[in-house]
Amino acid sequence: MPKDSAGHLIPGRLSPARAVPASIARPEYVGRAEPRPNTGGDRYAPDEVERIRAAGTIAAGAIEAAAAAIRPGVTTDELDRIVHEYVVGHGAYPSTLGYRGYPKSSCTSVNEVICHGIPDDTVLEDGDLINLDVTAYLDGYHGDLNRTFVVGEGAEETRLVVERTEEALRRGMKAVAPGRQVNVIGRAIEAYAKRFDYGVVREYTGHGVGRAFHTGLIIPHYDTEQYDDIIEVGMVFTIEPMLTLGTTEWDVWDDDWTVTTRDRKLTAQFEHTMVVTERGVEILTLPPATSVG
Repeated sequence: MPKDSAGHLIPGRLSPARAVPASIARPEYVGRAEPRPNTGGDRYAPDEVERIRAAGTIAAGAIEAAAAAIRPGVTTDELDRIVHEYVVGHGAYPSTLGYRGYPKSSCTSVNEVICHGIPDDTVLEDGDLINLDVTAYLDGYHGDLNRTFVVGEGAEETRLVVERTEEALRRGMKAVAPGRQVNVIGRAIEAYAKRFDYGVVREYTGHGVGRAFHTGLIIPHYDTEQYDDIIEVGMVFTIEPMLTLGTTEWDVWDDDWTVTTRDRKLTAQFEHTMVVTERGVEILTLPPATSVG
């Protein structure tokens, strides 16, 4: 069990890289040190939105498949296997695999891991939190989402931070309207989080997504004037707040990916990819057979 004497997570052992059939198209960055700069902007035509939705539906279905296996005793690597097989089984490429050298098909962030946890032989225990982050690439477009789950029976503060982080995402989405600046999203999220004395992670943000995995557009989750892009109909981006029970200060493991809260207190995250409409947003990362309410 990869934990130290204080019960905090430490790196585990990674399984070999999973294969993707040669028939499945790869994003341009696979096999390269970094992706090419995005030059396509953040607005999309209706047919492009539908391609993002198709990719997002696969990513959402993969999370549902993995979530069904979450229980004490399951490893994060097993969850990654389920995600990988679902995504490639639907003809898509798992976007994280090979992105800037990332070795797996999903991110599995447990307890104090804010984001980018690498699936390994970590065994889930009753009461843990786990965030599953999956992006699928299909027909030239990415769809990206994540969800946090409680393993078994969690403590009340564990369940509440999960419920409230999902609500923070909803609050952020409700703040979106054409003509507003993107910083209104972070203002809504932070105002809600402060009601419970939760921290809001600042350095890891929402982003433009579609033709590129990360387009360069930044969507803040906290109150700031720094990011003032104007929201327009047809824009596609993610909102993905990360709330903490303690400090928002963080550390990165030697793998250059895994980000943990410095005080090792719990953190939760939820994310959707969405398109801006005249009335607000439409979620593009819903699982199969889920209607938009």
